[in-house]
Amino acid sequence: MATPERHGFRDIAAKIREEIIDGRYPTGSVLPAEPELADRYGASRSLVNRAMQVLAAEGLVRPRQGRGTMVTWLPPMLHSPARYDRATRENNGARGAFDAEVRARGLEPQHEITTERAEPPAAVAEALGLPAGEVNCLVRRRRLLASGIPVRLNASWFPLDIAEGTVLEEDGPVIVGGVKSALAELGYAQTRAREQIIPSRLPTDAEARALEISPERTVVEITHVGLTAEGRAVEVTVSVAPAHYVTAQYEFPLA
Repeated sequence: MATPERHGFRDIAAKIREEIIDGRYPTGSVLPAEPELADRYGASRSLVNRAMQVLAAEGLVRPRQGRGTMVTWLPPMLHSPARYDRATRENNGARGAFDAEVRARGLEPQHEITTERAEPPAAVAEALGLPAGEVNCLVRRRRLLASGIPVRLNASWFPLDIAEGTVLEEDGPVIVGGVKSALAELGYAQTRAREQIIPSRLPTDAEARALEISPERTVVEITHVGLTAEGRAVEVTVSVAPAHYVTAQYEFPLA
């Protein structure tokens, strides 16, 4: 049987969770300070602090030094083949699938982008049909945020003979429709793709810092390979996101 104290902080967490999901505390906003919440719920600050720990463990809030506790709740983004549809990716000038998804939730998409010419990991080189151990790729790294909340890390790799000197090397969110639209404009339209999903693993230290999550929070890793009608792989994108932000859905024919 739970002690009254334990029931107290879980009850407070449940009330705040409901208010977050109902929109009283919108995504990206800062919660009232713990003394104010303690007064509101008729509880001690220690109980409110324990409730905050529960909500942080669930991914609904995130303490930020000097800024208070930010609401980071987002409905899980649906990962399905439909997100790659060109009309979706370019809707109202969206700069890719993520851009369109975030705007649909009434939030502001933000992109932090760097590019470099680099030697790809062995698995990426193999997927692209390139020799290993050579600087033969352009990698476009993106930290993607929704109203200031880090949501996803993307690393997109392209054969250098395709990407060199093109818009793909620009280190800003300038490509309407994202990298797939850019490749299509370059004559490398993708007609099919394959994906491998690791549904749950612990983040690396660097991933945890970039996503601003605790090292104990699990992440999803999605490796996406895009191919042209001729069967050439022209893109490998590895995405990492907190697991509670992603729901995968697929539909396929059955024999």
